[in-house]
Amino acid sequence: MLRYLIVDILLPLLTFLLLRSFFRSLFQTRRDVSRQSPPPSAPNVVVGGELKKDPVCGTYVSTGASVTCTVDGKVLHFCSKECRDKYRAA
Repeated sequence: MLRYLIVDILLPLLTFLLLRSFFRSLFQTRRDVSRQSPPPSAPNVVVGGELKKDPVCGTYVSTGASVTCTVDGKVLHFCSKECRDKYRAA
């Protein structure tokens, strides 16, 4: 009775589960690669040009890539929105 259980039921079941797991991993990898979307493109940033010093943190930033704010008719250049907001709060 025990031999029947092991040889006729458990052994085929374990073999089936092992083969199913192998084939799933094999085909799932191929499916995941085909479903991946291309990586997002990098934002267009103007490189080069004049550098301005951020009045908050002191970082030099390109005028094309800076966040600007006009105060008393003067244009200030900031490296980020956070620095601009800190300057406005002060």
